[in-house]
Formats: sequence, structure tokens, C-alpha cells
Amino acid sequence: MLEAQQSDETADIASDEDRAHAELVANVSEALGALDDARVRQYVADLRAPDLADLIEHLNPNERVSFVQALGPDIDYEIFSELDEAVRDQLSEELPNEFLAKAVTELDSDDAAYVLENLEPEDRRDVLDQLTLTDRAALLRNLEYPEESAGRLMQSDFVAVAPFWNVGQVIDYMRETEDLPHVFSEIYVVDPTFRVLGAVELSRLLRSKRAVNISDIMSEHGQTVLATEDQEEVARQFERYDLYSAPVVDENQRLVGVITVDDIVEVITKEADEDIRLLGGVGDESMFDNVFETTKSRFLWLLVNLGTAILASFVIKMFDASIEQLVALAVLMPIVASMGGNAGTQTMTVAVRALATRELSSVNAMRIVLRETSVGLINGMLFAVILGGITFLWFGSGPLGFVIAAAMVFNHLAAALAGILIPLALDRFGQDPAIASSVFVTTVTDVIGFFAFLGLATIWLL
Repeated sequence: MLEAQQSDETADIASDEDRAHAELVANVSEALGALDDARVRQYVADLRAPDLADLIEHLNPNERVSFVQALGPDIDYEIFSELDEAVRDQLSEELPNEFLAKAVTELDSDDAAYVLENLEPEDRRDVLDQLTLTDRAALLRNLEYPEESAGRLMQSDFVAVAPFWNVGQVIDYMRETEDLPHVFSEIYVVDPTFRVLGAVELSRLLRSKRAVNISDIMSEHGQTVLATEDQEEVARQFERYDLYSAPVVDENQRLVGVITVDDIVEVITKEADEDIRLLGGVGDESMFDNVFETTKSRFLWLLVNLGTAILASFVIKMFDASIEQLVALAVLMPIVASMGGNAGTQTMTVAVRALATRELSSVNAMRIVLRETSVGLINGMLFAVILGGITFLWFGSGPLGFVIAAAMVFNHLAAALAGILIPLALDRFGQDPAIASSVFVTTVTDVIGFFAFLGLATIWLL
């Protein structure tokens, strides 16, 4: 009873928040239409950057630029790091380059790179020309690294000191230097060539006497990240070693940046979202994309699915005479296809996730394949008994029940093998298993399911 009451209260709060948000969007939209910038600023005065970004995303596309400009010089540029990529790209294309130049100087280097990466080359050069030499060099270095690499993800601002400094010198340095990162938890110790020797946590620094040398309290920092390393691999390192931050080094092992845990949370969220979309065949689609872009992204996968469906239809065509003689086959075929497809999807989902988290590799692949084969065989036999019995009671035919029972076993075995082997094969050839696994698995289960069912029916019943 208490849980039900709490659930109702939560639902009421959520609905109140939805109504308040809808009212805010409507009020801001009305103020923008009236060109009343002061009223716009009044409505959003208490909102933080994530809330402002959410508001921008809910405005009509033709209102977003006007809203950003209405916020005036006191705008929190952090909203650009919170926006959906499609919305951020739209704003970057339509806002003046002078505004973008100001934005990238206020943002961390990784977030600034996101703003610049999809600009037209001419606009990007114009924005970079308006920056200081230091800011320009930092951004150009970030942009040189591959997309979704540690170099794109890192912040170029960090605190690095020599090992012979003492605690007092480091504290005085941090107090007197203005261009330090806004937030950091570690100080890196480097040699004259900027190779990382170790790191000192701020908590340990502040608990140490001023005369103590940094080299005496630093811990050797073994988890350096190569700038060209894929961001998914970096995220796995953070998860495995419980890291809060990690230094990023170039090919010469020189310190070039730092990655913090908040960046990794974004990576994990983004990669999980990406895998889900790929499994659904919608690629990198965003709900903020226009109709043409959305249609184009979905069309290719639907076209591929059409091809696989035609292949399954060819199998059915091979047994059209059998279906004409025994209509029950047509009635039962969807059950065979559905059960095989669902079983294959289960195995495929587990396999794709295991490959993404490195729980599945060449070391344990054979053991996992045998396990999934056993699961498929057992489930196939269980559903063979269930569906065979239902078929017997439904159509009054023991042989027909036997045929669909045998088809169940064959299809579940095929589903298990396809669900595990196809993602493994794609991963072995350097392809993302989430991209095409679902199409191939569905094709295998449909083709083998129909062929087994209709083939056995032709042999035993006709």
C-alpha cells in the first residue's frame, strides 16, 4: 500500500514537472515571438546550463538561435557541451563566428573541439583566427586526433610540476597562476621532457607539510592513456581501475592532456545509446534530425531487411506445393520464424554486450559458444514438447506435431549458433558487432526455420 502511494506521489511530481516545463517552453517561445529579450532572460534566470540546453532542444529549430542571442553577454557557454549533437551543429552553423570564437574560449578544450569539428572549413579557420595563439594551438592539437579517441576527449588544461618542488611551492604556484583548470583533483609530476613520473592527489597535497618534496608523496601513475586510443577502451580502463582521472600522453609519452571521470560518463552513455540504435538499425540518428536525414538513415537498413526477407521468401517458394496441400503449414510458419528470431536476438544481445565489455574474447570464445549451444538445444527441446503438444491438440495430427517439434529444435540450435558466431565473426574482421548482427541473425533463423519446418513436413507428411 505504501509503495503504491509513493509511486502515485512520484507520478504526480513528474507530471507537475512536465507541465511546468511545457509552460516554460510556451512562455519563452511567446517572448521570442514578441522580440522581448528581457522577458526571455527573466524566464530562464534561475536555470543552469543542463536545463538551458534542454529548453533549447524543446524549442522550434527556427527559435533556437534567437534564444541563444537573447541571453546576451552573460550566457553560460557550458550549454554547448550539454546539447544534443544535432542541435549543437545547427546552432554552430547559424550563429555568428564571433559568437563561436567567444564560446570556444570559455569552454574546456574537449567541448570546444565538439563545437568546431563539424563547422565548414572556412568558418572553422575564421573562428580559430580570432583566438589567442595558445588557445588555437590547443584546439588544433585536439582536432588532429581521430574522432572518438582519447585525444578528442581530453582537456588540454592540467597542472604539472617538477619532482624537486616542495608542497609549499606547488600551493603558491596554484594560488598565483590564473590560467589553471577550473576543476581538477590531481597534480601530475613530470620530468624536463614532460614525461609523466607520477601524480599527487590534492587531498594528500593539502595534508602534507610545506617543506615536503613532491617526489616523496607522489604515487607512480601507471594508467596513462595514449592520445590515439579509442574512447571505449579508455572507459574500460576507468571502470576496471576505478579511476577519477588519467593523464593522456602522445606517441613519445609526453603529457598532452587529462581525461576526467565526467568525460567517461558521457562516453559510456553515448556508446550504450549508439549500440542500442545500431541494433535497431537506425545508425547515428537523433530525434532532432530533420525528416529527410531520418528517412535516409533508416532507408538503407530497411532495404537490407527487404533483401533478407526476399531470401526467406525464396525458401518458402521452394515448398509452395507442400503448403497448398497442407494449409496448416502456413498457419504454423510464423510461430517457427518468431521463436527462432527471438531466441537468436537473446543470444546476440548477450554476445554484443560481452564483446563491448571485453567479457567475451578469443580466450573464452569456445566455452561461451558451447554454453549458448547447450542453452539453445535445451530450450529447443522444451519448446518442441510444448508446441508439439499444442499442434496435436489444435490440428489433431501427431505427425504434424512431431514435424514442428523437430523444427523447433533445429531452429533454436541455429539461433544460438548464429547469435554468438555472427557477432564474433564481425568483431574478428574489425567491424562493430552491433551494426549488422541483427540482420544476419534474423536471416539465418528465418531461412533455417522455414527450411527445416517445410522440408520435414514435405518428407514426413506428403
